[in-house]
Amino acid sequence: MEVLDILIIGGGPIGLNCALEAQKNNLSYLIVEKGTIVNSLYNYPLYMRFFSTAEKLEIGEIPFISTHPKPGRQEALEYYQGIARQKKININLYERVIKVSKENNIFTVETSKSRYYAQYVIIATGFYDIPNLMNIPGEDLPKVRHYYTEPYPYAKQKVVIVGSSNSSVDAALETYRKGADVTMIIRHSEISKSVKYWVKPDIENRIAENSIITHFNSEIIEIKENSVIFKDQNGHINEIENDFVLAMTGYLPDFDFLKTSGITLNGDCMNPFYNSETMETNVNNLYLAGVVCGGKDTHLWFIENSRIHAQMIIKNILYKKHKE
Repeated sequence: MEVLDILIIGGGPIGLNCALEAQKNNLSYLIVEKGTIVNSLYNYPLYMRFFSTAEKLEIGEIPFISTHPKPGRQEALEYYQGIARQKKININLYERVIKVSKENNIFTVETSKSRYYAQYVIIATGFYDIPNLMNIPGEDLPKVRHYYTEPYPYAKQKVVIVGSSNSSVDAALETYRKGADVTMIIRHSEISKSVKYWVKPDIENRIAENSIITHFNSEIIEIKENSVIFKDQNGHINEIENDFVLAMTGYLPDFDFLKTSGITLNGDCMNPFYNSETMETNVNNLYLAGVVCGGKDTHLWFIENSRIHAQMIIKNILYKKHKE
């Protein structure tokens, strides 16, 4: 059987960066990705813009040329998918990893299509696959969406948006400007401080003028076919007419997959155990890279500050191989 040096799970920017580092150091590798290249970016809202400048999104020392100070989704797709083509990255797409096991210091990675063997495994799966559910009646209705792409389907519709993060605010402003009747239901007392600084005044002004009706310190408790029930800051139960619910309540890593791979998860935040200098987990030769390292705190790591994980991991792998 062929045994790879490295099997990388996840073909996002950080997974690609791990592949580039492996390639540069003549290590055999394969990325297995359940969707397309940088699948999470592909599923982002169509008009999304990054916080970071193009320079801070670069991988493999390859320049990211953008026509805007803050690159958008399409530019990022062109950049990362372009790298995969130009560098001839070894990547299998639309192939889901089912199980990672280890015997005699060799990992077996079972997927929806095949089985692979590797000395080292890097999990770079991100967090965009599993919505952070509200667990309320009616959340499974077809009108409830946990992903937002563009505003046009919501024109002239009564839309409830749950949450106050960047995704919530972007959805509220965009749907409002395309003719939706927008209501925001927010558990906290204000718009999140993490909202992009150039967007925050816009949403606050729309709220102040009642263009976007907003209920702070409130919680949605039930979704019906034609309405939504929520509890307001005074404890009163309210029911409002509704056509669509955009539940922008965040996303979570696949904790079940991490646990079945043998990785220790700590505390309520489900923080995976890893060595902060090498990114190696409690399972010898199994590494984490990127957003998945943060557990439930999905704002801890992002492209800009986790690019370095690739170099840290490959450096440790080379050190181990040198000792063999």
